[in-house]
Amino acid sequence: MTDERIINSKTLYEGSVFDLRLDTVELDGHTYQREIVVHPGAVAMLPFDADGRLILVEQYRAGSNQKMLELPAGGLTPGEDWEAAARRELQEEIGMIPDTLEVLGDMWVAGSYSTEMIKLFIARGLKPSKLTGDMDERIKVIPMPFEKALEMAHRNEITDSKTLIGLMWAEHRRK
Repeated sequence: MTDERIINSKTLYEGSVFDLRLDTVELDGHTYQREIVVHPGAVAMLPFDADGRLILVEQYRAGSNQKMLELPAGGLTPGEDWEAAARRELQEEIGMIPDTLEVLGDMWVAGSYSTEMIKLFIARGLKPSKLTGDMDERIKVIPMPFEKALEMAHRNEITDSKTLIGLMWAEHRRK
């Protein structure tokens, strides 16, 4: 198996959430184009309250054109580390800050065309601590038993990929 070699790379678009890059690569003596979504990375958290309920959020997502039930999550800001981003996003989205963060794992959103990696955390020991969130988000906080969230995932009522992966990894860890 031969690795690709980048011959040329050109930024086509610079946005507030991601950039779009066009790479020309060489593979086995031939050249090909690769369209790459350049993203700084993101965090997603499974926050558990004092009663053991999982706190999810519901918000409208333009890409799916619907409200989605998801784990609290968000992108890294320049220079921000993963844990700091997780704490900030929990404060912005659910108004809580955790005592502890435990890494569940890392996942590539779509390794074939995106640089976005999401680090998943379990958050416990939540205490009230609110930060102002993004002005263009309308988030509804929805606490529920972990088992109910799993059932919803298995019934295809939760369809967000980071949430599905986080639920399955957390379920496996509990066994």
